[in-house]
Amino acid sequence: MLLGTWNLENLYRPDGEFGPKTEAEYEAKLTSLASTITALDPTLLGVQEVGDPEALEDLAKKLDGDWHVALSEHPDGRGIRVGFLSRDVVPRVLADTTAFPALLRPVQGDDEGEPVSRAGRGFLAVEIATRAMTLKVAVCHLKSKLLTYPGGRFNPRDEGERARYGAYALYRRAAEATALRELADRLLDGDGRDRDVAVLGDLNDEVGAATTQILLGPPGSEIDRPGFKIKDKGDRFRLWNVAPLIPAEQRFSRIHEGRPELIDHILTSHRLVHRITAAGTGLPGTKAPELPSVGPEPGKRRGKPASDHAPVWVRIQP
Repeated sequence: MLLGTWNLENLYRPDGEFGPKTEAEYEAKLTSLASTITALDPTLLGVQEVGDPEALEDLAKKLDGDWHVALSEHPDGRGIRVGFLSRDVVPRVLADTTAFPALLRPVQGDDEGEPVSRAGRGFLAVEIATRAMTLKVAVCHLKSKLLTYPGGRFNPRDEGERARYGAYALYRRAAEATALRELADRLLDGDGRDRDVAVLGDLNDEVGAATTQILLGPPGSEIDRPGFKIKDKGDRFRLWNVAPLIPAEQRFSRIHEGRPELIDHILTSHRLVHRITAAGTGLPGTKAPELPSVGPEPGKRRGKPASDHAPVWVRIQP
């Protein structure tokens, strides 16, 4: 079984504000995305930045075989949302939520001080059952590090504004990671040693970031730490980031202003992590993914084929 996650980058049908300007550009994007998914050959693929639900259906129709779609009903202000493509097996939706945990207070989201009390995009959790295993997976797309200022500006008026809006984005991403961790706790149901659970998606930050670390649970047993091979009570609640299993030359999923970074992640339960046989970015059997370098103005990529992210994947022995 291959489990993956991929930010599809502004998957809209043409003629809208954010999608391709022409039908030809749209078809080129679908063809490129379908080619990659076919080569990846996932059983279940979590996806982000689905702008039009119909566009994901269009993509599924370009794939060989019997593919099924599950989409969150909670898009952000641009209409993008998370979802799943599942081959052969119909995913059963377990949760689709933007709720913060009950004890987590709203956070400041801008200079006006209007509190933000929900995630900007929904977290979608599904279950798939094959002959070999039952897998529960949540997909997410946390608050972006690319900052937007009042009026839709991508450049701040001064460094004070830059700092404040960087902090607001961090507040929101941390709160969303906390909400996602609560959903993971529900999927783990008290013992990840007996359950196949994964959390995946675009976390918009790297492995060592505080927001990413929130998702792990009890520390000290990461894959690249001595504690990984020692069983303890914390294994019931932990999630393991598979990043150390990805070959070093592939350990990035986006290039931001010339700097490779791994911001798309797969985290798994104790039962699942010990049955991973391979992990990577891009396509299995290839070297480092070839990606464009992106800057602070994502609109410059409008109409481009493919995606500015590489898929991240793990192969699992049932």
